[in-house]
Amino acid sequence: MKLMEEQLWPLLKQHLQQTLTYWSVFFSFGLCVSFLGPTILDLRCQTGATVEQITWVFFSQQFFLLVGSCVGGLFKKTLLASLLALFFCTLMISLLFAAIPFCHHIVPLFVTMAITGGAMGVIDTIANYQLVNLYQKNSAVFLQSLHFFIGLGALISPLVADPFLTDDNCTLETNRTPNYHHVQMNTSEHEAARLDQISTHGVPIEGEAIGSVSYAFWIMALINLPVPVAVFTLMYQKRLLPCFRKGPGLLEGRSGGSSLDAAPGSVFSCCSPANLRGLPPSFFLIHALGGAILFLTDGIMGSYAGFVYTYAVSPPLLMGHKAAGCLDSIFWASITIGRLGFIFMSYRFTAPRLLTFSLVGAILVQFMLMIFYTSWVFLFIGTCVLGLCISSMFPSMLAFTEDILDYKGCATTVLVTSASTGEMLLQVVFGSVIQREGSFTFLLCCTTASVTALCCFLLFLYVQHLHRSSRAG
Repeated sequence: MKLMEEQLWPLLKQHLQQTLTYWSVFFSFGLCVSFLGPTILDLRCQTGATVEQITWVFFSQQFFLLVGSCVGGLFKKTLLASLLALFFCTLMISLLFAAIPFCHHIVPLFVTMAITGGAMGVIDTIANYQLVNLYQKNSAVFLQSLHFFIGLGALISPLVADPFLTDDNCTLETNRTPNYHHVQMNTSEHEAARLDQISTHGVPIEGEAIGSVSYAFWIMALINLPVPVAVFTLMYQKRLLPCFRKGPGLLEGRSGGSSLDAAPGSVFSCCSPANLRGLPPSFFLIHALGGAILFLTDGIMGSYAGFVYTYAVSPPLLMGHKAAGCLDSIFWASITIGRLGFIFMSYRFTAPRLLTFSLVGAILVQFMLMIFYTSWVFLFIGTCVLGLCISSMFPSMLAFTEDILDYKGCATTVLVTSASTGEMLLQVVFGSVIQREGSFTFLLCCTTASVTALCCFLLFLYVQHLHRSSRAG
């Protein structure tokens, strides 16, 4: 607590408004992360889409999140560009939430989710970069707090949607002219047609939609609306609006400057030969291994949240739909609580210790889940513990890597892009394996990825030692 009082608290007070603004934009990010899962039934009813078609909606969000992460660095050279990008992205999220109820076909929903994913990617890169730039060697605690707000938004989103979700059938058949004789003679035909329709779409979709999930999206749009207002207020306070004197750039006016002064913009400029000339091999290995670790761990997080419901309702568990639906909320709640706890742990323990604890804990709990694979109770317990263990991986890894590389500027963009790529690709890979081999392979895939991530981290520590030794020499 002494470190908090003597060093971190004065830093927070110095950058309080900026820090709160970046935390709030990550709350917007969190709202977008988890609303698709619980509302997918109603969105399928609304659009008349099949399971295969609605899967592309998930893919579009994840793919354009990756694209947004790659190009987000283009906006981070000045404070004005960064805040303008954050303002338009957070405002766009509110507008898109409000527009989703009007998407009555799969194509408009696909486009809406693609734009949402792009906005999320830009937010991801800029907010992480700004906090690392503000606090540098003290950034670990503030990054933990930043990612706590993702979990908070991801937890609130399903809670808002839950009262408005449809239990089984969100349509009301129209054109009904009762003909009881006809019904009696054709009961079996009608039942067969109904079952065929349910097997294709998940729910009957013919007739007038009677679901009320639209209210959930409009409520989330209103909840998110203060976030662009907060960004706009920060621009006003920093005198960056056109009607005022142009404020300082991102790094101007700071004593002593920073190694980020010549920071490249996007992930593409990070890979340009001019920026890479003369650097030791360990510099590239640290970026590659750090990216690989987050590729795997963020992929595990996204895949577990996406497929734990499917695993729970499939043999051998055959859990009820309502009970299985709680697993996703429990997972995000444990991630949120874990990030809150790691805020305090991050100024008591070093990043390597926290990362080792997280990876080893995640592997152990996944082995236990495979051993007790028939237990409902242990699935709930394991989901909680896994969320607690894996919650700290991204902020701890980002702070540790930037510290090793003396805040050169590329690590944040590379790691954010790698994490987004993993979250997109591993869900596709795990989904195809589960569909081909069965639901039990879900746990096997996650465990394999966790063990691989631990091996990469041990190699990362060795390369980090070589890198620091070469610099000292």
